[in-house]
Amino acid sequence: MTIAVLVTHIRPEEKLLLAALEARGAAVDVILDRELNIALDRGPEQLAPSGRPWSAYDLVLERCVSTSRGLYMLAILERWGIPAINSYPVAALCADKLQTSLVLAVAGVPQPAVRVAFTPESALEALNDLGYPAVLKPITGSWGRLLARVNDRESAEAILEHRQTLGGYQHHIYYAQAYIEKPGRDIRAFVVGEQTICAVYRSSEHWVTNTARGAQTSNCPVTPELNALCVRAAKAVGGGVLAIDVFESPDGALLVNEINHTMEFRNSSAPTGVDIAGAVADYALERLEVAV
Repeated sequence: MTIAVLVTHIRPEEKLLLAALEARGAAVDVILDRELNIALDRGPEQLAPSGRPWSAYDLVLERCVSTSRGLYMLAILERWGIPAINSYPVAALCADKLQTSLVLAVAGVPQPAVRVAFTPESALEALNDLGYPAVLKPITGSWGRLLARVNDRESAEAILEHRQTLGGYQHHIYYAQAYIEKPGRDIRAFVVGEQTICAVYRSSEHWVTNTARGAQTSNCPVTPELNALCVRAAKAVGGGVLAIDVFESPDGALLVNEINHTMEFRNSSAPTGVDIAGAVADYALERLEVAV
């Protein structure tokens, strides 16, 4: 079996994934997204930067740091009929917080209340409906960047005015989420296929409990309730290899916050004792065996 791993650069996660795939007998090529030069009219017989034709790959594992590069390559692979993890439809949903919240709502998966607006005036109404404090998020982005907790109308007006002056159209789509008073932590759960293989608490004194912002990880037991919620959320977006961010509300309910389609796990294997890279490699090879 021949697998391409598409990367921006090789991080600790990619090193673990490459080792796991090779240990299981797969032939693996690393393809750097900065070296891509795709002729859209030539199809999958054209050569990849590795020197093999794209059609030679049984599977492509997309691990780009750049969301846009990863999404466009997944779209190309989808059109060419080359399997990928995750697939383009799944990645496109997860890369867009609005789209993710929409499919979760349709599937009845519990999540914090969300409002979407398209002007500063209607965004202020949405925030008023949610109640302060609330959270304004960009519809795309990761690592806790550009999140804003707004505590009152005055601070909301300032942030909305700033967003309105930015040029990108996505800055003018206002995604507002109810603020959940967390117990100093959130949960990141890892779903591979139809199983939550492990989870970690991400603890921080800051309201943004993200390891990129300094949160510390510790093992979180995967209860039947947590597993059921995360598998439902994964199925709602199409399934695959996903990281589900979960909030614990003050009344004890579990709420899905976001879903990540190119999950990082460098800080999670050690506290959980689970070989996450190995589980991903097994899932990838099982998919290929089923396809054959």
